[in-house]
Amino acid sequence: MNRKAYKTIVLSDIHLGAPHSKVEEVCHFLEGVKCKKLILNGDIIDGWYLQKGNKKHSWKKKHTAFFKQIIKMMERDDMKVIYVRGNHDDFLDTVVPFRFANIRVLNFYIHKSNDKRYYVTHGDIFDSITTGMKWLAKIGDVGYSILLRLNKYVNKRRLKKGLPYDSLSQKVKKQVKQAVSYISDFENQLAKLAKSKKMDGVICGHIHQSANEMIQGVHYLNSGDWVESLTALTEDFEGNWDIYHYDKNLIKLD
Repeated sequence: MNRKAYKTIVLSDIHLGAPHSKVEEVCHFLEGVKCKKLILNGDIIDGWYLQKGNKKHSWKKKHTAFFKQIIKMMERDDMKVIYVRGNHDDFLDTVVPFRFANIRVLNFYIHKSNDKRYYVTHGDIFDSITTGMKWLAKIGDVGYSILLRLNKYVNKRRLKKGLPYDSLSQKVKKQVKQAVSYISDFENQLAKLAKSKKMDGVICGHIHQSANEMIQGVHYLNSGDWVESLTALTEDFEGNWDIYHYDKNLIKLD
């Protein structure tokens, strides 16, 4: 199998352990690529869901398969792994910073791309809800889960009619003024952070909204998520960045 080669791949917000995580799809993506550095930019494991302790929110073989795939890539390609802690995998607070072989677990990371430097952060530090009012964030998480369940039902109906996959909650985000304002504020705050640290760019996740654009003279990159968007950031060997989009018509809805 010819695997596409990249210098860097960034994944975030896979939410392993949550019922709507598209872990099989992200494994399928990783099987077809190789890279020198893999950045796991937060919320890879969803500790919030796993703490609920029922069968719907439990660790399964497919979740272990994700890490087996990464270990396989490390052994085969001498790949380095950077794991940046997010708010849903805040259980890592007890170990960061941590280093073992080619794996580093950090609160933030500085990625060097040719002559440019990028500040890598999950992004939750600028979300006052998740940092200061975790109970309220978890209520919002329940609402998001309800939207995702409805989304699954709607797309099963669409599939039977021969229509392509569509995201209900992404449409809600785009139409609700507060959500649009929040995303804009989030992007601008992270751009300001990068400028204050004299960085050329910032790489984040958290808001489940992929992006590759210039904001305030800063290269703003967001890797999206593997719950709905199914996107990743890829960097080629010349330092060019792109957003990878998984074919949503391959999503398993059962």
